[in-house]
Amino acid sequence: MIETEIQVKPEVKVEESVEARPVIQLEHISKIYQTGDIEVHALRGVSLTIRAGEFVAIMGASGSGKSTMMNIIGCLDRPTKGRYILDSEDVSGLSKDERADIRNRYIGFVFQGFNLLSRTSALENVELPIIYAGLHAHERTKRGLEALHAVGLQGREYNHPNQLSGGQQQRVAVARALVNHPSLILADEPTGNLDSRTSVEVMEIFQRLNREKGLTIVLVTHEPDIAQYATRVVVFKDGRIKRDYQVQDRLDAREQLEAMSNAPEMDDDDDE
Repeated sequence: MIETEIQVKPEVKVEESVEARPVIQLEHISKIYQTGDIEVHALRGVSLTIRAGEFVAIMGASGSGKSTMMNIIGCLDRPTKGRYILDSEDVSGLSKDERADIRNRYIGFVFQGFNLLSRTSALENVELPIIYAGLHAHERTKRGLEALHAVGLQGREYNHPNQLSGGQQQRVAVARALVNHPSLILADEPTGNLDSRTSVEVMEIFQRLNREKGLTIVLVTHEPDIAQYATRVVVFKDGRIKRDYQVQDRLDAREQLEAMSNAPEMDDDDDE
């Protein structure tokens, strides 16, 4: 009897999905402001991790600590206590100039008030963050145009802010945040000055950037419906995290815009 050697294939293990690297790691962060003899505790030992590719909405009432948290995440301020690690670099104790360098390299900002220079074109506004990067003018223009096209402003590159709608101005602000190729976008109430449809248009841009480019986005908002476009919500109260949860029934801005475009227009008689 001839024995047949049976080749046993080694067991193939299904590789577990690798969890995305942390971009933001806050460890027991406290922020205390001194007003005369009074200490104001804006943050009280907050710990929070946000990973690459997350879209996080930060919510909370006035005085909850959410704005202070955004300032620390954006390296606009330093914590009184605790450690802040941004993209594997401890930035807790950096000087003002060192924090400015970190902001320029890693972070793109979008604000409620647009913060555009009124006498310069959309393209020139977008190029501002890279003027001091030593790039040749041709490269600056190339990057600026790419950023404006990414937010749907083809043909508006040379318009001044007063020639643009509020939504278009916010698109310029988003393009400006993108021009340095940041790994993190911080948006502070970006839809606060916009009407409902324009707000959805701006959120469509954020969702697309998050989905297609893998950008990590942290957005401060007081509007629950805007928070529903994020994948995760962190709620602050009295300087602490009250809730931290994944969004259920997430809103899709692209689908909403399509529905708005297909909706029949109301006749004047319908309002009577």
